[in-house]
Amino acid sequence: MGLQPLEFSDCYLDSPWFRERIRAHEAELEKTNKFIKELLKDGKNLIAATKNLSLAQRKFAHSLRDFKFEFIGDAETDDERCIDASLREFSNFLRNLEEQREIMALSVTETLIKPLEKFRKEKLGAVKEEKKKFDKETEKNYSLLDKHLNLSAKKKDAHLQEADIQVEQNRKHFYELSLEYVCKLQEIQERKKFEFVEPMLSFFQGMFTFYHQGHELAKDFNHYKMELQINIQKTRSRFEGTRSEVEDLMNKIRQNPKEHKRASQFAVEGYLYVQEKRPAPFGSSWVKHYCMYRKAAKKFTMIPFEHRSGGKIGDGEVFSLKECTKRHTDSIDRRFCFDVEAADRPGIPMTMQAFSEEERKQWMEALGGKEALLPSLNRANLRREGGAQLDKIGFTILRKCIRAVETRGINDQGLYRVVGVSSKVQRLLSVLMDAKTCNEVDLENSLDWEVKTITSALKQYLRSLPEPLMTYDLHGEFIIPAKCGSPESRVNAIHFLVHRLPEKNKEMLDILVKHLTNVSNHAKQNLMTVANLGVVFGPTLMRPQEETVAAIMDLKFQNIVVEILIENHEKIFRTVPDATLPEPISMSTSPPNAPPRQSKRQGQRNKRPVAVYNLCLELEDADNPSPPKEDTPTGSLDSLSSHSPTPATLSSSPGPEKNHLLTDGGELADWASNHPSQARPPMVQWLNPQSPTSLSAHPAAAPSSPVSSSFCFSSPAVVADKPTESVVSRKARAVYPCEAEHSSELSFEIGAVFEDVQTSREPGWLEGTLNGKRGLIPQNYVKLL
Repeated sequence: MGLQPLEFSDCYLDSPWFRERIRAHEAELEKTNKFIKELLKDGKNLIAATKNLSLAQRKFAHSLRDFKFEFIGDAETDDERCIDASLREFSNFLRNLEEQREIMALSVTETLIKPLEKFRKEKLGAVKEEKKKFDKETEKNYSLLDKHLNLSAKKKDAHLQEADIQVEQNRKHFYELSLEYVCKLQEIQERKKFEFVEPMLSFFQGMFTFYHQGHELAKDFNHYKMELQINIQKTRSRFEGTRSEVEDLMNKIRQNPKEHKRASQFAVEGYLYVQEKRPAPFGSSWVKHYCMYRKAAKKFTMIPFEHRSGGKIGDGEVFSLKECTKRHTDSIDRRFCFDVEAADRPGIPMTMQAFSEEERKQWMEALGGKEALLPSLNRANLRREGGAQLDKIGFTILRKCIRAVETRGINDQGLYRVVGVSSKVQRLLSVLMDAKTCNEVDLENSLDWEVKTITSALKQYLRSLPEPLMTYDLHGEFIIPAKCGSPESRVNAIHFLVHRLPEKNKEMLDILVKHLTNVSNHAKQNLMTVANLGVVFGPTLMRPQEETVAAIMDLKFQNIVVEILIENHEKIFRTVPDATLPEPISMSTSPPNAPPRQSKRQGQRNKRPVAVYNLCLELEDADNPSPPKEDTPTGSLDSLSSHSPTPATLSSSPGPEKNHLLTDGGELADWASNHPSQARPPMVQWLNPQSPTSLSAHPAAAPSSPVSSSFCFSSPAVVADKPTESVVSRKARAVYPCEAEHSSELSFEIGAVFEDVQTSREPGWLEGTLNGKRGLIPQNYVKLL
């Protein structure tokens, strides 16, 4: 039962039960007051905790925004770029969420804390003041009444009458105060219901508004989340494929490391101990150096380096080699030693010690010593042996396997990913590759061969070809479009390159990709999406000529190329490339003020027109391009620097090997030798798609139509619409010494700092300024700051 009502008539009786009812009302108000006081304290703690949470969330978002993933290689896939950008997206999401949280915290203060504090102080505080007055008047009234009743009856009538009047007035005042107090008590009991609950309602409204805003943000984020999950799944699939390839390569190198040496500009390189002679009392010491020898220039470089001292690189030394002589153990108390003599210090040999007799022989052979080894085989020029060929039997194998798969297992889960038993696969492949038994095998109706055995045999056949189906020659050019550019430009570039494949390669690729398109159309049943097929067939259809970790890092781009082939099969194989191949500028014309010079390779190559000049343009601001300048003379480094597109990525090169550009016939390489004063060859003519006969000698004359922010093309068949903006310049420090062989190159020592370093048109080279002189710098010789 609730509180009993306080009747106004009871104020005049002021009975004990009336007083009990008043005390019950007062106790309830005191409890309400304490509750509100505790609630306000908890509310303020809630606001403080909310602010602390918001601060922690913002700090977390700030950390996400500032972190950046590094990648191995020279480019990322689109999926990896999306994953990199995801941290900033997460940061933005948290920041937007925290903005709403701050609004909620302010709302709690304004809608809950302040109204309750006001109710407690003004309303409950007023009732407390009335209680104090009521208690004081009660004490006064009954004290006066006791005193009045104790008056003697013998007092004078006038005195007694005056006392009666005073008591009556006091009782009347007490009754009035009692009436007001009872009214206040009952009023506050009714008022507290809405005065307290209404702020609570506003508080929860603010909370739900916050959660609703979070729900709206989550809805906006959901689409991005789904795409990101796909990016992550594709990247994980590529990682699994790359990891297995890396492990295979690691095991191959572990078994035979000498056959897997990387191509290098140096004839030989490695660690040697160099004898440093000291005054007689101190004897001599042996210091470990990393040594490199360039045979063409006869330049020997040695850099002190001690792994045990934290790996600090010392000051290097470069000298021209005069001769190398083997040291026998009867002349020195150390094994594996030989002497080298510098051209500028005749008669003062330096004694060096290799790690083994075999390594000493390698150094002696490279340095022109008396003992020489037979030239080692270059694995990069070896092709895989195998019985598989692109012949009639090969096409029969392909068609038989495809018909069997599409007839029997097109809906099998994990098609082409689930591998067959190795022995069965080899047996089937042997039967199919035998001309006598190939036509007798019935894969469509026979249950002797499982679908997974057939798919594995098909993949094994493609891997056994002497050369991958998409060829070694075009491997690098297929990779370049996958690393940059808009989706449309990638398709156009790969479209053009497919039509450069040998006819048999293109025909077999057409048959296979058409089949893979059919497989991907049944992805709901077989779970083999285009991305999954790219992971399976990327390494099968494309593989580098030299197995290195860097090449394996490009596996993901091989997968992208296969994905593009599957998604655009009809366009790529059923139509000819859209763009017309422009005629290149003659490579035999010398630029102004560039004296002609006999090419080192002239006469060693057949001259033919340049078919491809690889370019990869990264347009950082396609929406606000810089207007091209007209009437600018071509042929000087400055004019080309300021008006020509600056490729952010060129075809890969094993290192800073001079006078080397990836071309079809070698004219660009010879042009670089014939024109040492000009760091870049003239630009290939740019073609106006609207006017096939209108050619300009400079990219500034190319039409300026909108282009995507990242545009790439790997041949003149894919024509850029506008030149790129300048690459942001940086500083770089030399980590190896270099001596220039041409006037366009810079000579420098270790530690030299270059200013205004930018990308060069020549693969493996940068442009920079040193001591006021601008020229070419080998990219592998410097570290960007």
